[in-house]
Amino acid sequence: MSKIKPQDFYTFENDVLRYESHLNSFNESLFDEFDEKSSKVDLSSKIQDLINGEIVNHSENQAALHPKYRSENFISIPTRLKAKDFKNIVVLGIGGSFEGPKLLIESLSKPSADQINHIFVTGSDPYEFKEKISLIDPHETIFIISSKSFTTDETLETLKDAIKWSGDMERFIAITANKREAEKYGIRNILEFDKEIGGRYSIWSDISAPVLCGNQSIFDSSDFLKGGYQADSDLKNDDGYIKFIKYLSFSDIWMNNFNNKHTRAVLSYVWKLRSFANYVQQLEMESLGKHPNKNSQYKHTGQIIFGGYGPTAQHSYFQLLHQGTQNICADIIACLEDTKSLAYAQAITQTKLLSSSTVDLLPDHERINGNIPVNLFLLKKIDSFSLGYLIATWEHRTFITAMMLQINPFDQFGVSAGKIYTKKFLQGYET
Repeated sequence: MSKIKPQDFYTFENDVLRYESHLNSFNESLFDEFDEKSSKVDLSSKIQDLINGEIVNHSENQAALHPKYRSENFISIPTRLKAKDFKNIVVLGIGGSFEGPKLLIESLSKPSADQINHIFVTGSDPYEFKEKISLIDPHETIFIISSKSFTTDETLETLKDAIKWSGDMERFIAITANKREAEKYGIRNILEFDKEIGGRYSIWSDISAPVLCGNQSIFDSSDFLKGGYQADSDLKNDDGYIKFIKYLSFSDIWMNNFNNKHTRAVLSYVWKLRSFANYVQQLEMESLGKHPNKNSQYKHTGQIIFGGYGPTAQHSYFQLLHQGTQNICADIIACLEDTKSLAYAQAITQTKLLSSSTVDLLPDHERINGNIPVNLFLLKKIDSFSLGYLIATWEHRTFITAMMLQINPFDQFGVSAGKIYTKKFLQGYET
């Protein structure tokens, strides 16, 4: 059988999580080189600008205000939702308006007999809406339309169908940064948030209010925001945490630009975090999927992110990870409360199998690749505070990577281009 060679690795630990680097090709000397480069792009000042609400989205000349929403002045996500009695909440939204609330419900909900039924509709295909409302009563249903701009085509097309199906505008609530557009559809119940919050960062805002509506016990929004705020505070004041985030960002750049690892798998071995990969896929790929800056020494910007629930993935695409020819790296997430579970054992063993250098004594067809870089994240528990801390930490990782690459992580003109050309196509088709 294969013999595993032990690897030296960097670790970080605080009250929320333990991190282990099983990256093999990335070491302290490389970290020091990147850290020296970080002073040349004035990374410390850029971090302060983000936290303090200064302009960091330079292409659109605005701040990125999501840290404000998890500051000590925002003790809970507002719950100003007013509607008639209901058993079902149909959320019309896509992107951050969908991924964030869905993640919160899956991660932190506690099943109960009177729990509200949350139904998410993304919108492009009309059959999605028809199927999801087929077994519910319009008189027991409210609609929450989540759209920052309130011009999202998928959402608005479904909204028209929803209005016809319901016929009661008191059952419609808009969550948006563009109140005027929402009013055009006859919606009177409107929650507003700042236009300086991008969709992929909107989980901290009223976008997450559907999770609270009608069922205050789903999760503690105050603790969720406090977790994010603690991560922000650590980024400003905790040298150990700062090195940890830099280590993640620097190693991501190293893997992508100098180690031919353009793809990273994000794998959760916690059922409650089964959608976490989907969430960070949007966060990273929409934030870092930009042309390289002409002044940057780095050719590649964001990595391709894929993944899902680890135990399921092992029975679908892990064969390629272990014996295929693609160059990848991986993030693995597990929980230290579950150390006696099969899922935890799988997380640890897969980390070792993927990352280890091996001396193969097996036949060729049985040998595994090894030497796949792995970041191992071990959460101390799964609760509102920890999830807030984890998501904010991933945002910090993404932001620092962007600053090092000298790109803007807060615009998304590539997404806008798809919308523009779809509208042109439809206009031509209709005429």
